[in-house]
Amino acid sequence: MSNLLSILAVATALLGPVTSIIGLIQSRGWMAGIGAFLVCASILAVLYARQQRLRIVSASIEIGGISIDAVNAANLRRRVNRSLTVQTAEHTATIDGVDLEMTWRYTGYCRVVRETAMEFSVDSGATIPFTRLDCFAYDLKGDPEKRHKIQPLLIGPDGISKKIAVPFLQPLQANQPFDVMLRCRLPATYTTGTGYYVSTLSFDLGTVVMCTVQLIFLRQLPDWVRVYECDSAGQPRLLKNLRPVREDGNWSEYQDIGDNLPAQSARIYVFHRPGA
Repeated sequence: MSNLLSILAVATALLGPVTSIIGLIQSRGWMAGIGAFLVCASILAVLYARQQRLRIVSASIEIGGISIDAVNAANLRRRVNRSLTVQTAEHTATIDGVDLEMTWRYTGYCRVVRETAMEFSVDSGATIPFTRLDCFAYDLKGDPEKRHKIQPLLIGPDGISKKIAVPFLQPLQANQPFDVMLRCRLPATYTTGTGYYVSTLSFDLGTVVMCTVQLIFLRQLPDWVRVYECDSAGQPRLLKNLRPVREDGNWSEYQDIGDNLPAQSARIYVFHRPGA
């Protein structure tokens, strides 16, 4: 697509001035007008092609030679939530051998007149069909005892980055608080060696007051865990190395707590587990 746009831009850039000159020489206003239109079209095509190239570059994230496909896909299909103000975010990822279980919990309040659902992005390095996800949610404001499971709905295509919606038990009204929990289990997601987990925020806000990410490893424990942060241009930088806050012979827990994090950001947790 970008190559086609470049060819069209070059063609219109050449034809525009030529047509304008011929039109002026022959005193034909309509021909000069066509030439001016072609020049403007070439400028717009060049700007659009440049924007698309920048978008693709920013979506292509690699760390240590490994393509972070889940973030790449999420960036290309990013949906910014503009109806909810999130104050706290809690992400827990339990990595049990090859399986991944993720739990999210968000609290905040509604910023529009009416909202019926909250959207989530389920990202992983493996393609797990939506029908194979053990996925359900709770509206904890309306159901604090977790008696009513909510079945999420898939939005758009099914891939390594899925957009799903969790309906509230009752539609939210303006300034009404919410507390939503979502749990998903993704089977056969990892192998031994280097892997990663992605924690993303995508809200139309300045910052999220507090975001906590917990990584729990069962059986196969990591040699190391590193945290990378992506800037607005999509370039990752090493933020810190994590040490376990609790561990035993068969499990370990890592924790990353951030205050006032950018509300449109991604943190990538890269880890290495030796083979059996």
